[in-house]
Amino acid sequence: MSDPLPPLRLSAGVIVYRWEEGKPRYLLLRAFRNWDFPKGLVEQGETPLAAARREVFEETGIETLRFPWGEEYRETEVYDRRKVARYYLAETRGDNVVLGINLELGKPEHQEFRWVAAQEARHLLPPRLLPIFDWAHRRVAS
Repeated sequence: MSDPLPPLRLSAGVIVYRWEEGKPRYLLLRAFRNWDFPKGLVEQGETPLAAARREVFEETGIETLRFPWGEEYRETEVYDRRKVARYYLAETRGDNVVLGINLELGKPEHQEFRWVAAQEARHLLPPRLLPIFDWAHRRVAS
């Protein structure tokens, strides 16, 4: 008899966008070679949306988010040791980003951020995030 699979771990994050010259720009964060949106594990007793908001603030310093589609979200397929990432979609007005210090690491967990157009986002993001990004971009651009 085989061991049961460990439970899924849920991360929550936000695809943050802002308008620049009438076009959406998306916030991407880089950790090592990997580009992603702000996200992190949902803590015990925390709702996924609250975790997503917390992670955006901790990783970018952005506090003011507007969620035009409410709590609508998309999730990735299972990846990396039974993890699933849930993404919400939110607008911010400013472009100021401060990469927050991760207390466990003693430094920011991301090395770089970029506000990018859709085409560059599709080029930088890993394949597992492209369906999520395409959903978000369709929403924002319509």
